Amino acid sequence: MAKQLDYHTLREIFTRFQDADPEPKGELEHVNVYTLVVAVALSAQATDAGVNRATRELFKIADTPQKMLDLGEEGLIEHIKTIGLYRNKAKNVIKLSRILVDQYGGEVPNSRAALQSLPGVGRKTANVVLNMWWRQPTQAVDTHIFRVGNRSGIAPGKDVDAVERAIEDNIPADFQLHAHHWLILHGRYHCKARKPQCPTCIIRDLCQFEDKTQ
Repeated sequence: MAKQLDYHTLREIFTRFQDADPEPKGELEHVNVYTLVVAVALSAQATDAGVNRATRELFKIADTPQKMLDLGEEGLIEHIKTIGLYRNKAKNVIKLSRILVDQYGGEVPNSRAALQSLPGVGRKTANVVLNMWWRQPTQAVDTHIFRVGNRSGIAPGKDVDAVERAIEDNIPADFQLHAHHWLILHGRYHCKARKPQCPTCIIRDLCQFEDKTQ
C-alpha cells in the first residue's frame, strides 16, 4: 500500500485527469434512473460490456418497474442469462421492482439508505446511481479504484470503505463529482491489474507505484 499523497500532488493529478477528459462518463447503458439501477445491480462480478449486450433489448421492453414485473422473472432470465449469477440477479431485480411499485409509486428514491434497502443494491450501486443520475459527489469503489488508489497513493486503504473515505477526505472538492469515473477509467484502460501501462500514463511522475513497467 502506497502512502497517501498530499493535497498539492492530488490537485495536480486530478487537473491532468480533467484536462484529458473533462466530462467522464460511466459505460453502463441506461435510458432512465430505473434502468440505471438495474444495470448497476446486474454489473456485479460482470463487465459493463457484457451487461450492455444483455440489456439493450431488455430495456426496450422493460424500462419501468411495472413493465419488469409484467415481463416476469423467467422472461427477465431469457435476457440476462449471459451474465454471471443471473438467476439470483433476476430474483433481486423482480423484488426491487415490486418494492418500487408498492412503496415508492414506481419511482426510484434518491437517498443512499432508501436505495440500499432495495434487494441487490449495496453501497457501491447506490453511490453509482446517486452520482450518475443525481450528480452527487459519491464515490463508488470497485476493484479498479481499489487498485489505483492503493498503487498510486491517491486513496490508499485496507478495504473499499477505507478507500472511499480516503477519496472523500483527500481529493479536492472541485474534483469529487467525477473522481470515481476518472479513477475507474484510469484503472480499466491504463493502470491495469497485470500489466499497467506506465510508459503512457499521464500521472507516472506523481504515482508512488514502485514496480512501474517500462
